[in-house]
Amino acid sequence: MLFPIGDDNRDRTMTPVVNYLLIAANVLVFVFLQGLGTNETFTYSFSTVPQEIVSGRDVVTSSRSVEDPLSGDRFTLPGLQPTPVPVYLTLLTSMFMHGGLAHLFGNMMFLWIFGDNIENALGRRRYLIFYLLCGLLAGLSHVAATSFMQGNMLIPSLGASGAISGVLGGYLILFPQRRVKVLMLRTVTEVPAFMALGLWLLFQVVNGIGVLGAGSQAGGVAYAAHIGGFAVGVLLVKMFATRRATIRTGVSY
Repeated sequence: MLFPIGDDNRDRTMTPVVNYLLIAANVLVFVFLQGLGTNETFTYSFSTVPQEIVSGRDVVTSSRSVEDPLSGDRFTLPGLQPTPVPVYLTLLTSMFMHGGLAHLFGNMMFLWIFGDNIENALGRRRYLIFYLLCGLLAGLSHVAATSFMQGNMLIPSLGASGAISGVLGGYLILFPQRRVKVLMLRTVTEVPAFMALGLWLLFQVVNGIGVLGAGSQAGGVAYAAHIGGFAVGVLLVKMFATRRATIRTGVSY
């Protein structure tokens, strides 16, 4: 599996302020509001719960003891907490929350590498709107897939992955030949963006099909949000890119 660690930024003409602020917002929310993942009340109040989005009503549940089917260990699963805002806003708040340090690091690494180029091409305001729209539609993709597959509608989802997937989709369209530095089998090498992102998308699709076959979410990863966000980015990036930016990136309408 390829893990991106950098790309070619020599043609970047502006400081990616919005991208830096998005990264900072994600980190600050995780550290101060989620308490590095220990504040379960906050996390289970502002995550996206498919049942709440479908019904439009807040759902509160009690904590329960569950058993890991692999290890046999028992642990307490926190219940859903009251949501102090309209439940539809959790599609936005969940975009800035993460399930752990590894989750946060992986997402912010991808955003750091690919987001600055999209901001440079779209401009700051358009990039912010594009990012948020990709995240919102990715969240709805997850809700729709969970409902369609008759999955557990009470399992909350959170993370910036859907929005960042949209950034990756936009990057693939605007910079398909851009050299991306990747870590592959403990070796650092460079590959074109279409290869790095194509393999990433293939991984999401294959695992998403596995989830479909299992009829539930595999490993707690919302692959439908990743695929949905990527598709939104692919479809909408040219609508957000200015003509000047599109010419600069070598893409024609």
